[in-house]
Amino acid sequence: LSSLHLKEDKTKPDANGAVVKADDNVEKAEDEEKEDRAAQSLLNKLIRSNLVDTTNQVEVLQRDPTSPLYSVKSFEELRLKPQLLQGVYAMGFNRPSKIQENALPMMLAEPPQNLIAQSQSGTGKTAAFVLAMLSRVEPGNKYPQCLCLSPTYELALQTGKVIEQMGKFYPELKLAYAVRGNKLERGQKISEQIVIGTPGTVLDWCSKLKFIDPKKIKVFVLDEADVMIATQGHQDQSIRIQRMLPRDCQMLLFSATFEDSVWKFAQKVVPDPNIIKLKREEETLDTIKQYYVLCNNRDEKFQALCNIYGAITIAQAMIFCHTRKTASWLAAELSKEGHQVALLSGEMMVEQRAAVIERFREGKEKVLVTTNVCARGIDVEQVSVVINFDLPVDKDGNPDNETYLHRIGRTGRFGKRGLAINMVDSKHSMNILNRIQEHFNKKINKLDTDDLDEIEKITN
Repeated sequence: LSSLHLKEDKTKPDANGAVVKADDNVEKAEDEEKEDRAAQSLLNKLIRSNLVDTTNQVEVLQRDPTSPLYSVKSFEELRLKPQLLQGVYAMGFNRPSKIQENALPMMLAEPPQNLIAQSQSGTGKTAAFVLAMLSRVEPGNKYPQCLCLSPTYELALQTGKVIEQMGKFYPELKLAYAVRGNKLERGQKISEQIVIGTPGTVLDWCSKLKFIDPKKIKVFVLDEADVMIATQGHQDQSIRIQRMLPRDCQMLLFSATFEDSVWKFAQKVVPDPNIIKLKREEETLDTIKQYYVLCNNRDEKFQALCNIYGAITIAQAMIFCHTRKTASWLAAELSKEGHQVALLSGEMMVEQRAAVIERFREGKEKVLVTTNVCARGIDVEQVSVVINFDLPVDKDGNPDNETYLHRIGRTGRFGKRGLAINMVDSKHSMNILNRIQEHFNKKINKLDTDDLDEIEKITN
């Protein structure tokens, strides 16, 4: 597949959308990390080496409950064009993932059906909708027939890569990027059959600049809807694009989460949909030993950490801090003591963060110091110890139970034993810990020196 030559727009903020300032007045605002969903999503794509084997049950709600529900166990059953099947296998997909089993028959059905699907990063949904787009294209027609919206330039590029890989054996298919900085001559018509881009530019290409005739679009994909609507303006632009499309255009919307705002948006842009949802899995703390260490201040917490450091680094550990300032301080202090640690910080570009995670994954660093926002969604299977240097609290200072579960749930994976150690440095944080214990109805024991042998056993 060939694509339009791109000049990246350099005027954007960094991947995290933040500019670090030295001014003390902004320190507080800078320190509280904002969750940047687009950066997080890109990071997950960069570090994903293979498909996540989700154990969540898939729930399918059909638009027409009387029609039989098909799911496929092999790609051959889908009767794809041979050059597409070749592309699928060349990408290393041997059999459909859970979401693909159910989504692909719906996406490829005749007449075309609309779909709203929930899927986490790494479940193969990009490959699924790319396959749907490539299957619907008439290569002889030299005009845009499939349109895919992504929240950011970088995410559009990632999807473009999947299109190029999967269409490797289909040279007649061409791809164009509708992103800021890709300047075309006015009055030019686009001959590429697939256009992928960000909402603002796609809207301009469809309405103001008339590069695309929206009435000829057969498939409209809205990817990462939850990330999309977190950006002001994207929601309205997406709705305006959707309204220009023909009535029989196939609409496919994907989102990792299905909170109310995403649902409302999805229902506005996808009429009469089939719906695929993931049932939430109950996470459990049964295989995880939890302790707390009593200290008086931050320095004592650091000292306590150094005392148990030898016991925990037999395996790999993640240490969570509340702010990026604490995380940077802690990583620097541990390094001074001669410990090798990696720091995952919001100031880093997404590519730098991916490199840090890769090194940690490979065991080149045994300890990763991070803030909660930075580590969201990152799965590192070999973590057996999680240390909460700061207990997780929400913006009002109340215990954040979901984050606690999310943090320490990384350790007890796949039935292995895991370990969580909580640092307590005040009456307030003891109160937070007590409330976390009550919430999960699980006792958290005080860590004594005798327990260090026990810790070594767990981590070995």
